[in-house]
Amino acid sequence: MAGKNRLTLFILIAMVLGVAIGYIVHENASSQFIIKFSDNIKLLTTIFLRLVQMLIAPLVFCTLVVGIAKLGDLKTVGRVGGKALLWFVSASLVSLLLGMFLVNLFQPGHAINLSTADISGAKDLIGKTQEFSLSKFVEHVIPKSVFEAMANNEILQIVVFSIFFGIAATTLHDFAKPVVKALDAASHIILKMVSYVMWFAPLGVFGAIAAVIATKGLSVFIFYGQYLLYFLIGILLLWTILLSVGFLILRNRIRGLLKRIAQPLLVAFSTTSSEAVFPKLTEELERFGCQDKIVAFVLPLGYSFNLDGSMMYMTFASIAIAQAYNIHMDWPTQLSMLLVLMLTSKGIAGVPRAALVVVLATCSMFKIPPEGIALILPIDHFCDMLRTSTNVIGNALATSVVSKWEGGLKESTPVP
Repeated sequence: MAGKNRLTLFILIAMVLGVAIGYIVHENASSQFIIKFSDNIKLLTTIFLRLVQMLIAPLVFCTLVVGIAKLGDLKTVGRVGGKALLWFVSASLVSLLLGMFLVNLFQPGHAINLSTADISGAKDLIGKTQEFSLSKFVEHVIPKSVFEAMANNEILQIVVFSIFFGIAATTLHDFAKPVVKALDAASHIILKMVSYVMWFAPLGVFGAIAAVIATKGLSVFIFYGQYLLYFLIGILLLWTILLSVGFLILRNRIRGLLKRIAQPLLVAFSTTSSEAVFPKLTEELERFGCQDKIVAFVLPLGYSFNLDGSMMYMTFASIAIAQAYNIHMDWPTQLSMLLVLMLTSKGIAGVPRAALVVVLATCSMFKIPPEGIALILPIDHFCDMLRTSTNVIGNALATSVVSKWEGGLKESTPVP
């Protein structure tokens, strides 16, 4: 427990140092030096994220196959999958509707300063919207090669292959047991590697925070305070809804769950990467008492289908951009946009800045100037911190709730 507390302390210290050093550089250095400093310091974040990313594909494959095989039969697989999808769809609808309600209530689009638009960043994102045509969506979901999917860390493609592999192993019973046992051992080895990699987290956090503060400065908080404040209110309301439902099902154990996932939440918040905490979240949920087979099955699915924070942001940002351009959107149009986002947001976990890419594609579809994404790019990093940590808590709750529904939520085990 002392080691875990020490790592959390190091991460918090890294966040403070990142803000301080980033601010010093922003205030005292030339623009050329700031760009060079930002590029170089972000290498620390790159090192940490790549160390984590090298573990994700084998961990998702091993744990998901073992999880399906341990469920025992196809009937159980269907039952657990159905319960997980019930949570995912319900949480997604609540998130999208909440974002739509708040953006209409607060009208944040009128508070965005057009002169700070990040045009170059918007052009970069506009080039990525082609990924969300129907044909590209199918290509993104269905793998043509599992090795290519693993090389590119395409989580949804790996999930699709793993489900087929796991179901096939389940139907072969004893014949497949040696393979399942080997994959089970491999998953434990990878989780042990996770404990080593997590000690690089403070460096990754320091690099990410220092780079964005050096580039944008602290003024970005003031400049977009209103927009950020309204989104923060939305995130807090979403957390309240999710945790309230979680409390109704998990009762007093909700507090223990939050303690367990505090460190993954902190890392996700500071690095804006939910991928970075997938291995650690797997480990902590099993220690919380969730059955390993349910964690292995539900959590990878959640990373593709249950991005609560991102989904709320999609409706919030899309309609805010329309407001900034004084484009009136009636309720039927907004509900149509909500349904489009519900579909196009699935399977985007592996795409960089996925929420913004989906927002951009949606704006184009509803005749909202796609360049409007530049209006919110200057503070997207800070919004991303909030939505990423919300994605993590949403998936932790989903996995715990399904475990409870399946009667597989055991007593929490102490950290060795």
